[in-house]
Amino acid sequence: MPETHSIVFVLDDETAVAVALSRMLRASGFEVRTCTSAAEFLELRAADTPGCLVTDLRMPGMSGLELQHALIDRGIETAIVFITGQGDIPTTVQAMKAGAVSFLPKPVQRAELVAAVREALLKDATARAQRCAQEDLGRRLASLTPRERQVLDLVASGMLNKQIAAELGAAEKTIKVHRGRVMEKMQVRTAVALVGLLSRAELRGRSHFSSVP
Repeated sequence: MPETHSIVFVLDDETAVAVALSRMLRASGFEVRTCTSAAEFLELRAADTPGCLVTDLRMPGMSGLELQHALIDRGIETAIVFITGQGDIPTTVQAMKAGAVSFLPKPVQRAELVAAVREALLKDATARAQRCAQEDLGRRLASLTPRERQVLDLVASGMLNKQIAAELGAAEKTIKVHRGRVMEKMQVRTAVALVGLLSRAELRGRSHFSSVP
């Protein structure tokens, strides 16, 4: 099913093509907005708007590939489906490396377009969920005091309270108090859960929605 609150932006310098693509997508239940230039799209596209972009690769002025890099430079993560009648392998590889979801040749078949858009919306939703989780974890970590952060790191390394107390030169009872506060603020109950939370966060931090080749 299409994303209820997501918007599919359709960009093509030929108005007739943009309208035809939009009709295909609207007929499949997607919310669509059409643009006929990259500049127009950049004005409409807000970074916090869920959705994806379906764009022609070769356009006068800013091309689809140049637009892709402009979005990356602005920190706007956008799932992109490229459509072209003049695609070449190097350009396709470059676009895919920079995070494009699909690369469809003209004339576009409705089934292929709908499938590509669904994949792009799923990619967008997944990336947004990961960013939300990362930001939430960041807030939890920021709530820790410097001493609590030290205790967290040592708990995550597998140390017991007695070992942490010796490492930090503190009483074991004090470490137990700090550890309890760490678990409460991080919203976990066990050291295993804490390690799992930090590991997932590290993996998310290493992955990017898109990357420049």
